[in-house]
Amino acid sequence: MKRAFFFLGIAFYFVLPSCKKENPAPDLHVPSTNYTNVAYGDDALQVLDIFLPEGRSTRVTKTIFIIHGGGWTGGDKQEMTDPVNYLKSQLPDYAFVNVNYRLAAGGQTNVFPAQEEDIKTAVAFYLNKAGEYRVSKDILMGGVSAGAHLALLHGYKNDPEKHVKAIIDFYGPTDLVALWNMGLFQQFSLITPLGGPLADHPDLYVNSSPVNYVSMQSPPTIVLQGGADPIVVPDQATRLIAKLNQFGVKNELVYYPSESHGWTGMNLLDSYNKIIAFVKENGK
Repeated sequence: MKRAFFFLGIAFYFVLPSCKKENPAPDLHVPSTNYTNVAYGDDALQVLDIFLPEGRSTRVTKTIFIIHGGGWTGGDKQEMTDPVNYLKSQLPDYAFVNVNYRLAAGGQTNVFPAQEEDIKTAVAFYLNKAGEYRVSKDILMGGVSAGAHLALLHGYKNDPEKHVKAIIDFYGPTDLVALWNMGLFQQFSLITPLGGPLADHPDLYVNSSPVNYVSMQSPPTIVLQGGADPIVVPDQATRLIAKLNQFGVKNELVYYPSESHGWTGMNLLDSYNKIIAFVKENGK
């Protein structure tokens, strides 16, 4: 019997250290930290704000990238301050990055794919500092209008290592060819950022359309769309949802029949609640 206990003790001696290796001690507690206007490129607009939560860990702390709208020709990350603050309050375990990017002007300066490249560069810059920031390399992408388009494009097209776990699409353009064909208003909105009409740059319009990059490996996506949107018409959301369904990608469409290009009040609160639930369910 004594020999049995002796060998049992030896077994525990060797087993316990191996268990410790499989379950390392949690990272030391760290305070919340914010960084403003961090440069990720040489242009004055290539900056981002970083909000790192308290007690973060490289093993579990994911980051949500937020991208402003403005038709790729205007807007600023400051416009997203309130949404970021609200989401931070409801998702306290997440880090947030609020992104600026170069803006197209005159049909020749910073035309597409400058904005797409900026998001790629911003994400790469941040992920390269994941250890320093004490965050995971798992991220979520979210944006409004043109920013949602950039979030979708990055998540579907420019994420070969599959860091993006979910996408939040607030009425973003998804198919630029179809959008051009909707009418003069949409053409006026597209001709400056894409440097010319569809007939002159057909490949650019196709290559800049997130819907063309959906695959079975695409991340879960929530789409929020106003039924009375005269700019990014509901057909854009319909096309994306159909493609996601075609490839069996988890998705959710939140549709507000009477809303235009953006909304406030109870519908906006409902949107936030839907986003928060989606993130908690899919940002794993």
